[in-house]
Amino acid sequence: MDGPSILPNLINATADELISGLQSRHLTSLHLVGAYINRVHQVQDALHPILELNPDAKSIAASLDAERQQGKVRGPLHGLPVLLKGNIGTRDGMQTTAGSLALHGARLPADSTVAAKLRDQGLILLGKASLTEWSMFRADNWPHAWNPISGQTYGAYCAKQCPGGSSGGSAVAVDLGLCWAALGTETDGSIIFPCERNNIVGIKPTVGLTSRFLVVPVSEHQDTVGPMARTVEDAARLLQVIAGPDPNDRYTLASPPPPPRLDGSNSSNKYLRACKLSGLEGKRIGIARNVLDISQSEASHVAGAFHDTISVMKSAGATIVDDADFTAYGDWKKRKFNPVTRADFATNLPEFLAQLEHNPNDIHSVRDLRAFTQETRPVEEGYPQRNTRVWDYIIETDIDNKSLEFEALYQQNLYLGGEGGILGALDRYGLHAIALPTTIASSIPALVGSPIITVPLGCMPADTPVEIEKAGDAVERGPGIPCGISFLGAKWSEETLIEIAYAFEQKTQARNMLQRHVEPAS
Repeated sequence: MDGPSILPNLINATADELISGLQSRHLTSLHLVGAYINRVHQVQDALHPILELNPDAKSIAASLDAERQQGKVRGPLHGLPVLLKGNIGTRDGMQTTAGSLALHGARLPADSTVAAKLRDQGLILLGKASLTEWSMFRADNWPHAWNPISGQTYGAYCAKQCPGGSSGGSAVAVDLGLCWAALGTETDGSIIFPCERNNIVGIKPTVGLTSRFLVVPVSEHQDTVGPMARTVEDAARLLQVIAGPDPNDRYTLASPPPPPRLDGSNSSNKYLRACKLSGLEGKRIGIARNVLDISQSEASHVAGAFHDTISVMKSAGATIVDDADFTAYGDWKKRKFNPVTRADFATNLPEFLAQLEHNPNDIHSVRDLRAFTQETRPVEEGYPQRNTRVWDYIIETDIDNKSLEFEALYQQNLYLGGEGGILGALDRYGLHAIALPTTIASSIPALVGSPIITVPLGCMPADTPVEIEKAGDAVERGPGIPCGISFLGAKWSEETLIEIAYAFEQKTQARNMLQRHVEPAS
């Protein structure tokens, strides 16, 4: 397998194209890894999407090539390189820092479950993607994609473009073809926002569909790991690999078993089978009009493109139900923050730290973490310019998710996201999904752990005023920055959402219409 490699156009290459090349011996995984690493080096200094590359990636690729040559194929994605967000744990030559120097040098007892599943299926862990430090859970004056290790990540569609957070590095890397696909994590928007801003597809799964074991946590009630890819089909393929129960994450044990198929076939590729052109036919899709109205200023830059898509969905056979409102949305908008995630972090962070085999900075609590950030490494950690207000609240209130007041806070979230939010609207109007601009789609589903898929929609119009982040120098809004549409569903409705998203993607092909400011030369 030492011959020349025939590479497809990696900025758009799909799993089908890459696997076809590997099967025909026109391409090897080793060649593919080399090409992706070369592309990383071309853009890293300008955009900073990567925390680190896996020092063993080439040797792993060579080993997987040898397995393929011997007739051993671990799974349908055998030999494809993927990136992991920097909070997804691995026990190998890479760090798991969540973008913080506080965890630099820490050693985990094992791979995270999702990383282990990727390895078992023959995917190559190419490296760790940049992210907002602590998944954007530290300050109230926080840039969307900064950490003290790799600095500020930028998107590719205008100079100093904000890539969204916190999975910004994963999204930029996927968009630019620095890997086949990537994993991100979401507590509230951290998959779907970066995917929107970088013109790609993202699936935020139901909390419990994918394991969080040995993923640096924010909130056990809201965290979820999901795929980020250039197409709905490839995102579905990657979701299939990582989904399923894990005895190390009790939330995954609530996942319903797949129903038996009448034709006797197995359901191991159910998400891929959901990718069908007829996916919008017969679907009832709601428009949460009051969400659009109340959040008008946040979604003004995408409102025109969003409303243009309603006719697209109708022409593909969907029934559009207007005024499918979230009845408690106004109450939710009055809240300054979500107390459940803060209480969870106070409990879940020490639980994660207790599992480390090596804890180099002797950090065991939020209080320890704040002290490290404020006193030990003030320059590198960006303090006090970037504050610790979220952690201050946790320490000052002494709140955690085992405290007496927690249950009432959690029940309030379940109402705001459930009967008063996404779940209530779906039920009242008999809907398969609700469609919203991605920029305002995440927070209500976050409260109840329900799924979202975002698909490219277009870009901000030429007359969009340039808006810079309040903290940092990244361009938050401006002409040409991508925007997306999201489909929100009930818990465990990923197959239905994939049907809708795939059919919409195929009708619109919006990803292919945008121009980048920078991209790799080859």
